[in-house]
Amino acid sequence: MKRRTTEASPRAGGSATRPPEKTVKCLVWDLDDTLWDGVVLEGDRPRPFPAAVEVLHALDRRGILHAVAGRGELARATGHLAEHGLEDLFCAVEVGWGEKSASIRRIAAELNIGLDTIAFADNDPAERAEVAAALPMVRCYPAERVGELPGLAEFQPELVTGESRRRRHRYLAERDRAAAERAFPGPPAEFLASLGLTMTVRAATEDDFARAHELTLRTHQLNTTGRTLDAARLRELCASREHEVLVADVTDRFGAHGTVGLAVLRLAGQDVVLELLLTSCRVLNRGIGTVLLGHLVRDVLERGRRPVALFVPTAANRIMLVTLRFAGFEPAGPAGAELTLVFDPRRPPPPRPEHVRIVDGRNR
Repeated sequence: MKRRTTEASPRAGGSATRPPEKTVKCLVWDLDDTLWDGVVLEGDRPRPFPAAVEVLHALDRRGILHAVAGRGELARATGHLAEHGLEDLFCAVEVGWGEKSASIRRIAAELNIGLDTIAFADNDPAERAEVAAALPMVRCYPAERVGELPGLAEFQPELVTGESRRRRHRYLAERDRAAAERAFPGPPAEFLASLGLTMTVRAATEDDFARAHELTLRTHQLNTTGRTLDAARLRELCASREHEVLVADVTDRFGAHGTVGLAVLRLAGQDVVLELLLTSCRVLNRGIGTVLLGHLVRDVLERGRRPVALFVPTAANRIMLVTLRFAGFEPAGPAGAELTLVFDPRRPPPPRPEHVRIVDGRNR
């Protein structure tokens, strides 16, 4: 690839000398002289570098997102991307004349990911230096090293599942949802009802284990214990006559959210103990965590048993305890490293949601 600059420094130009703490979730690209050789605003019609296109697709297959922080005019830039069939590979596009660090901050907010999970590629060392100074947690790479990125450890997720390979499509659908929500003339509750949300609860199978393990690694807020479960443990739990392992899939009129919920239940006499419940943060504002918990509680009560939940406090799951309490669970003993909560029999079952259709796909 032809580049206008080649110099690099360890921080502003190349990969960090120490191992990165987190896997990259999004690679932010400059466009002119990085993705292609030329300046679109000056009338150039450059073809994207084949090696860069290969990197786009390679990282996309791993579930790593792409975004743009470029110079120029937005319409010209997106038009050129579309001309070469690349527009839908980018989940966020920032093109203008402000600081690249500000663009990256907006991208992180739009995608709801941490700045420390973002990487940035640009041919201009001054642009990389500006980002490195303003956002030292963002890893910066010179454009001539783009072809090397898939081989670096920070671009190799621990798990690559069917869910992660579809991550870009989910983000694009979420972008459409957000645009529809901004244009919706009514209150938020009416927009939520207009989505046509459907949650399917079903028994986990072998095909679900990789995604379920990924959920235990990546879900922190709506998570009752913060404990991780690998495929071997999930297989044991599914084979146990005392346990039931469930997953929850969610769709709406914009497309599939995918498998976003996991529950592990244990039969203990007349109690059904919720040993683990988690739902992905990406459906937090759709109320799916409360919907799944309410469905499980109603099901246990309909079977004539008592719902019990285990809760282990973590640095991030306070909202899960609040959700349990609002659903009718009360502490059964003193607070400690693990808290047992019992559903208050004086409380009515949680109401059925109006904005979500629930399909129970379990074979009973």
